[in-house]
Amino acid sequence: MNIKKISRIRRATKFRKNLQKFKHIRLSIHRTSRHIYAQIISKDNKILITASTLEKKIKKQLKYTGNISAATLIGTKIAKRSIKKGILSVSFDRSGFKYHGRIKALANSARNIGLNF
Repeated sequence: MNIKKISRIRRATKFRKNLQKFKHIRLSIHRTSRHIYAQIISKDNKILITASTLEKKIKKQLKYTGNISAATLIGTKIAKRSIKKGILSVSFDRSGFKYHGRIKALANSARNIGLNF
């Protein structure tokens, strides 16, 4: 593994240990160069809600799935699905990724819909 990936994983595990201590529901993000994934994970590490650019309905709406517009769409989808299930407040787990670009766009779009973090 390269140093960049090792430090990202180190940052992610450090944050997740702190979240498990306080038992928060979290919005976990993962991104690759081609896709972006969002999951809402419960206090006991069970996946409650998911949204990703691999879903057929979402993929049809996008020209390219690895850009800011795709991240914005995923942010709105995950927020709408979570509010529909009654989850209004989460902790934002960015999985060690820097808070800019697609991660920031996803977070801002989820906040605009009404998800609190």
